[in-house]
Amino acid sequence: MQPSHKPHALRPGDVVRVLSLASPVQEDRLKKGCDEIKRLGYTPQMDGPSAREEGSFFADSAANRLRALQSALQDPGTRAIFCSRGGYGSNYLIEGLGAAAVKAKIFLGSSDITSLQAFLWQQFRWVSFYGPMVASNFDQGAGVGHGYDEASLIRALTATEEGWTLELQGEPLIKGSARGITVGGCLTLLETTLGTPWEIETNGTILILEDRGMKPYQVDRALMHMKQAGKFRALAGIVLGEFPDCEGPAGDESVRDTVRRVLGDSGIPIVRGAPIGHTSRPMLTIPLGVLAELSSAGTGTLRILEPACIA
Repeated sequence: MQPSHKPHALRPGDVVRVLSLASPVQEDRLKKGCDEIKRLGYTPQMDGPSAREEGSFFADSAANRLRALQSALQDPGTRAIFCSRGGYGSNYLIEGLGAAAVKAKIFLGSSDITSLQAFLWQQFRWVSFYGPMVASNFDQGAGVGHGYDEASLIRALTATEEGWTLELQGEPLIKGSARGITVGGCLTLLETTLGTPWEIETNGTILILEDRGMKPYQVDRALMHMKQAGKFRALAGIVLGEFPDCEGPAGDESVRDTVRRVLGDSGIPIVRGAPIGHTSRPMLTIPLGVLAELSSAGTGTLRILEPACIA
């Protein structure tokens, strides 16, 4: 595996470019989120329209969203890019990134943003950050439901000398421990990388999987697709999110049952129910592309063995 490219750590006062790369956002939530970024000591800068493109379900045209992302990537005064929300539409920007993505910067987001994170990892070995978004989590605040976990965010974006441990607050499905590179994100979006030039590589990795609003049979279908594509063949371990709004009728198989049935014979440590991505709890920030050690003992821990940023 090629060496990773790490961004420079976030410092007090640094400019954080807030981009709407997928669906439109509510302006009041965007403002609250930017106020929270200021409280943390950084300087948010909103870029481009965030309201609905006329006749569409995107925040803006693909061309305008791509230009905003390219500008933020190339601007030496921008230290980090925080996405405003997910929804749908990040996949339209992938093939236009090109040389703009050569130099790594902090790139924070989740849900639909998985498309860009997977591309940046596969094409450029960028370390990125799977975590809260400005108008989806920052606007709610730190340490509250549907908000974000401040400690894991700050450690991920500022630590440059050593790693740290994330308490996963889940449950063990398969007990054990293993080391690997963290990759992953939203299950639906990871599945859509299959067959593309940026298809997610999983050998020797700790795979992060989460999603929302899928029925158990849809989770089963996505997991089976990835399994049949060989993506679970040489995994080190798996961290699963809560999968909210994913239960079927009473008495039917649950997502927990589905995961255990599809992955139960893998023999690797699996932790289920961590507050990552779509969660009603304060969302953890997990660096993608770093060496980590997963333990499924107790409620699960993910020990990040190297800093995600450079000084």
